[in-house]
Amino acid sequence: MSKITTDDGVELYYEETGSGLPIVFVHEFAGDYRSWEPQVRHFARTNRCITFSARGFLPSDVPQDPDQYSQDRARDDILAILDGLKIDAAHIIGLSMGGFAALHFGLHYPDRTLSLVVAGCGYGAGEDTREQFRRETTLAADQMESQTMDVFGAAYAVGPTRVQFKNKDPRGWQEFEAQLREHSSLGSANTMRGVQRSRPSLYDLEEGLSALTVPMLVLNGDEDDPCLDVSLYLKRQVTSSALVLLPRTGHTCNLEEPQLFNQACENFIRQVDGGSWTLRDARSITKGILSTTDDP
Repeated sequence: MSKITTDDGVELYYEETGSGLPIVFVHEFAGDYRSWEPQVRHFARTNRCITFSARGFLPSDVPQDPDQYSQDRARDDILAILDGLKIDAAHIIGLSMGGFAALHFGLHYPDRTLSLVVAGCGYGAGEDTREQFRRETTLAADQMESQTMDVFGAAYAVGPTRVQFKNKDPRGWQEFEAQLREHSSLGSANTMRGVQRSRPSLYDLEEGLSALTVPMLVLNGDEDDPCLDVSLYLKRQVTSSALVLLPRTGHTCNLEEPQLFNQACENFIRQVDGGSWTLRDARSITKGILSTTDDP
C-alpha cells in the first residue's frame, strides 16, 4: 500500500497510473481516491495520473485531533503528494472540497501548478449563505458522529444536487453511495468542521484571484445551484480562466457526466500543454455593452 507522510506525520494513501505529464486528482467530501476512476481510465492513456485520499478518508490516516484538519492542511497535502513523488509541477483537477484545495494550491504554489480545474466549487462561499453554511455543516458533523457515516451517508447521497446522478445512472450512483457510507465517521466529522466549515470565503480572496495567471478551467453542473454564482465570480475574477457548464447536471459531475467532464478537461489541458492558453483579452473586460469603453 503506497503512502506519503506529510510534515505533520499524517500518512496519505495514493495510487498512480500511466506515464507522461502528471495530473493530480483531488476528491470531494463525499468521495475518496476511488472517485476518479472514469478520469484515470481516460487520462492514464496519455498522462501520469495520481489519486489520493485526503486525511480523514481511508485508507489514509484519520487523525483524532480536529486541529489537524484545515483548508491550509488540505492545500499542503497536495504539495506533500508532489514532493513525495518528486514531481516539479502538475495539472491539478479538484471537485468541490477538492476544488477549493486545488484553487488554494494554485494561489499559494503557482510555480508547482501547470493548470487548475476547479469543479463544483462554491458551497458556503457567498456572503449571504455563509452563516447558513456554518449552521448546516455543524449539524451535519454532529450527525456523522452520532449516526455514523453508514446512516448519514445514505441521506447525504440523495441531496438536492445528487439526485441528478441517481436519476441518470442508478448503478453508478449506487457505487458512489456505497463508498460514501464506508467513510470514517470521525474523519468525516473532523473534515466537515475543520475544512468545510472553517475555510475562508472565496469572496475574501479577490486580490489573489485577480492576480492569478495559472491556466484555470472552472467547471460546474448547471443544476448545482450553490456553485453557479461562485463559478461566474471566478470566471470574472481570474483572467486566465474559462467556464464550462454541463447541462442538467448536479454536483457529482465527474461521475454523473464522465464523458463531458473528460472532454472539457482534455481540451483544456491540451491547450495548456501546447502553449496556446492565454489570458483574457483586456478589451473584453468592460461595463459597456456595445463599446469597449464604459460610457459609449
